[in-house]
Amino acid sequence: MKHILKYFFSFCLLLSMIMTNAQDTIPSKTQLERTKIVGEIPKAPKPATKKTTKTPKADTIVPVKKDRYGVRVGVDLYKLTRGLYDENYKGIELVGDYRLTKKYFLAAELGSEDKTTEDDRLNTTTKGTYIKGGFDYNAYNNWLDMENIISIGLRAGFSAFSQELNSYKIYNPHPYWGEMPPIASGETFSGLTAGWIEVVAGVKVKVYNNIFVGFSLRLNTLLYEKKPSDNFENLYIPGFNRTYDGNFGAGFNYTVTYFIPLYKKTVKPKENSKG
Repeated sequence: MKHILKYFFSFCLLLSMIMTNAQDTIPSKTQLERTKIVGEIPKAPKPATKKTTKTPKADTIVPVKKDRYGVRVGVDLYKLTRGLYDENYKGIELVGDYRLTKKYFLAAELGSEDKTTEDDRLNTTTKGTYIKGGFDYNAYNNWLDMENIISIGLRAGFSAFSQELNSYKIYNPHPYWGEMPPIASGETFSGLTAGWIEVVAGVKVKVYNNIFVGFSLRLNTLLYEKKPSDNFENLYIPGFNRTYDGNFGAGFNYTVTYFIPLYKKTVKPKENSKG
């Protein structure tokens, strides 16, 4: 009997230990309900690594350049002001050009002159008008919106004029008694004409908005002329200037012009040649 009780208590002790271990392993009802309500605690997300994205380079925007085309008109200040200090001269010259292409300009001059010329033997007064026409080539490469001109060109000129012989001296190869006094004449020769070509080199600079100032040098070659008589040559031809007893002449002008824009053309950028 004593051994039976000993085994019975040992069995109860083993059974209680198994029950206790089972309670620790199986979750209770309260724990199950708490899990349903609260749910699992989410794990803290890993901090997102900042991706460095390379921003694409913006395309280089080339500004569009446009050239202006139009008419430039003005006046020769030299001829206009010469009469203020030279009592033997009165004249005016109007100048103009039209931009035909990027480099070429059509050019023209129109003028009138009244000039008294005194030579060793003759004193004459020339009155007439003239016109010149041709082209200019701009050899200057402007930057950005500059419109300056360094040009070389060619003109063909024509003049219609008259000559008045004011006085003359008779040539005396043996002036024992001295020179003879000049003889007044007053004879007029009208309907005279002359034609020539001239090479022109000039500069025009934009000084304010559409206002340009410039000057040019000219070398002339006379092609033909109608003389007053066999003994009377043209000492001065309007537009051609002084003849200097030959077919060559020279001159210059100083101009102020105003540009009247008519339209614009887009300048195409130059393509870089590879290789």
